[in-house]
Amino acid sequence: MRVAMWYNNRDVRSEEMPIPEIGPDEMLLRVVASGLCGSDGLEWYRLHRAPLVLGHEVAGEIVEVGSAVTKYREGDRVSVAHHVPCNTCRYCLSDHHSCCATLQSTNFFPGGFSEYIRVPALNVDRGTFRLPDHVSYEDATFVEPLACVYRGLRKAKVRPGQSVLVIGCGISAQLMIMTARAMGAGRIIAMDNIPFRLDMALRNGADAIIDSEEHALDRLKELNHGRLVDRVIINRPLISLALKAVEKGGTILFFAGAEDPTEKIEIPWNDIFWRTEVTLISSYAGPPVDSESALSLIAAERVPVNSMITHRLPLAELGRGIEMLTHPWEHESMKIVIECQR
Repeated sequence: MRVAMWYNNRDVRSEEMPIPEIGPDEMLLRVVASGLCGSDGLEWYRLHRAPLVLGHEVAGEIVEVGSAVTKYREGDRVSVAHHVPCNTCRYCLSDHHSCCATLQSTNFFPGGFSEYIRVPALNVDRGTFRLPDHVSYEDATFVEPLACVYRGLRKAKVRPGQSVLVIGCGISAQLMIMTARAMGAGRIIAMDNIPFRLDMALRNGADAIIDSEEHALDRLKELNHGRLVDRVIINRPLISLALKAVEKGGTILFFAGAEDPTEKIEIPWNDIFWRTEVTLISSYAGPPVDSESALSLIAAERVPVNSMITHRLPLAELGRGIEMLTHPWEHESMKIVIECQR
């Protein structure tokens, strides 16, 4: 089978590997579509394991099931999660699935940017989701990232009528805007310095935009009836602005990793923690319950994900896709889907 083998962001090679053999509790998936995630462009996060096959936002058709698999059959159209939690440890039982050691160690093989993957037993048991007939494979590649987004908003306790500021308008932020709108959020304001991203944010449900850090707080208050916001979602490194933009009693959600793993932040203690009751939270990944919610939002078209796909590329052009991912302002790229059977 063909795979896109990643050595670094400037060296992605089309190579051949044997089709994986499966065990009695496993499945073989023919990958039809696989989405590019922002983390696929973070070299520091991957380079120590190179060469490897990236890709974890997958959808495809089951072509073989092990003798002990009873929940699925050949021909089923599914989305498959790469990370799944144990659901029994102290972290899972307290809704901190991201901290579960099992979640951090599970994966399918070899990776989503290939023609076939082996789905391990645990992923078969709790990380495989059958697609409704009307949900396309490319739309189903959004199940994993939307599950992460939905979990973040759920943990941030976004409620109807609340004001929300989304800082940084990449793909996760666009999903944040759409999902917050579906959850009934009040005024949603998006901030970025890339014009096409701000245009897309408006199309995806933002009420207003801020295009510069300069005078951002004054502009924020103008757009939000003289107030700061109830919820701030930070996707880019404007931490100091996020700390100043949140209303008393509000919450800041730190979502996604930093581009520089050594980056540190300073927090003005009294301004944030003394008599303001501001909550700082983080979120990572999406356990099965959030994946099921994400698929429901997609199936019901409450979150119309297809509008965010800007590029569709064959497997052999993954290197070009990573270039678009890491330089979006040059290519006006948002969501890039790799068509693995093309």
